[in-house]
Amino acid sequence: MKTVYTCFCTDIIHDGHRNILREAAKLGRVVVGVLSDPEMLRYNRFPTRTLAERMEMLRAEDLVDEVIVQEHIFYDEILEKLRPDYVIHGRNWAQGPESALRSNVLACLARLGGELVEPPYTYNEEVVEIDRRMREHLAMPERRRGRLRRLLEIIPIVKTIEVHNGLTGLIAEKTVVENDGGLDQFDAMWISSLCDSTTRGKPDIELVDFSDRIQTINEVMDVTTKPVILDMDTGGTAEHFAYNVRTLERIGVSAVIVEDKTGAKRNSLFGTEVAQTQDTIENFSEKIAAGKKALRTDEFMIIARIESLILEKGQEDALRRADAYVAAGADGIMIHSRAKTPDEVLAFCDAFHASHPDIPIVAVPSSYNTITEAELAAHGVRIVIYANQLTRSAFPAMEETARSILVHHRAHEADQNLMPIKDIIRLIEVM
Repeated sequence: MKTVYTCFCTDIIHDGHRNILREAAKLGRVVVGVLSDPEMLRYNRFPTRTLAERMEMLRAEDLVDEVIVQEHIFYDEILEKLRPDYVIHGRNWAQGPESALRSNVLACLARLGGELVEPPYTYNEEVVEIDRRMREHLAMPERRRGRLRRLLEIIPIVKTIEVHNGLTGLIAEKTVVENDGGLDQFDAMWISSLCDSTTRGKPDIELVDFSDRIQTINEVMDVTTKPVILDMDTGGTAEHFAYNVRTLERIGVSAVIVEDKTGAKRNSLFGTEVAQTQDTIENFSEKIAAGKKALRTDEFMIIARIESLILEKGQEDALRRADAYVAAGADGIMIHSRAKTPDEVLAFCDAFHASHPDIPIVAVPSSYNTITEAELAAHGVRIVIYANQLTRSAFPAMEETARSILVHHRAHEADQNLMPIKDIIRLIEVM
């Protein structure tokens, strides 16, 4: 009997999947691959079921003869091993980033022998409704809140990008590229105090109050499913911080990062150019402990941001603070630097990781931006945050468009730099 192979990356089986299985069974023995958890994430599909549960779900299907794990999103390894007579997949992968997978399969089959079969994509109200409910399921607070911890269990480094409204949230949610032998996307979203203030035309001095920060979070969460990490600046008093983290936990935020400074807020990248005061280790540890005590679940993360390198107090002070903050209950440590090279950050990471291998380190490579994610991960960094790039890229583009309209007294010349409005509308789904 001939062998037919297909790979599923789903947590639920609906009529579209069963149609693929029916067509496969007409051709021979059906072998179904279940995509591994790390590769599911690269494919922009967050697994809500374990790998074992997804495999059992497929074994329960009458038309499936064998279920195996596909470790990599590209098919070279699995097709080399199976050498199937047919690979079957719906036609919906002919466009967009997924077309790279299709090209990969065709190249493998040309080399190994075999045929690609592509039944029409199943489009009916039931399939559409199931897909919609799955997205809504992922967006619910109780489902979203623990996802950052889950990501840390699955992948070596969590790629996080700044968002500041619903549209930038959709960009973070839906941007997928072919890269380095697979598909890549962002894993989480960072809601920055700096960018939240900037989009409102206000200075970054903790001027935007907590209720306005909640409004931004709600705008982003309404249209996305990825976990949210919130920049809480100094977090205010220990009493205020405790109440606020409980609120954030309830609405589905995954983590907050709070910095060990006190007094009037000034952006850290100014360093010692402006007056900035670091909190005492004792006071900041009490704030962390108060926040942890207020939480109702074990899912929410409080990450302590250390400003010692920013304020030129050296690595010894940073490590002493990191030890104390972990002892107070911090779930992670963010080490900040405005140096142009990553040397001092990596030195801290190596020393801290040696004594606290299970505590995630967060890095924000804004000034030392030549370092790669893989290089950071090699030194124990588990979360990388691209903290302000979307805001910084938007401003010059908008300013240039405004200048062009003023210079030419029409919009025609600006069009070459503008995205068609239809492309923007396609990002936004109608309920």
